[in-house]
Amino acid sequence: MASIFINVKIKEGCLGVEKCGECVKICPVNIFEAKDGKVSIVEKNEDECTLCDLCLQKCPVNVVSIEKLY
Repeated sequence: MASIFINVKIKEGCLGVEKCGECVKICPVNIFEAKDGKVSIVEKNEDECTLCDLCLQKCPVNVVSIEKLY
């Protein structure tokens, strides 16, 4: 089920878990998960996003985006 309040995306160019994975490590509400060496969004957790921007600050290639849908 898609989020109704927050839209979190990982754009093309993500380095993946082996080279980075900082968003997975830093997210306090576990929106990101490591799966098969890639980073993906846990949709059921997406509305739990607190808009803390830690993932945006830590991403070395700026591929994480967060959009408020309200």
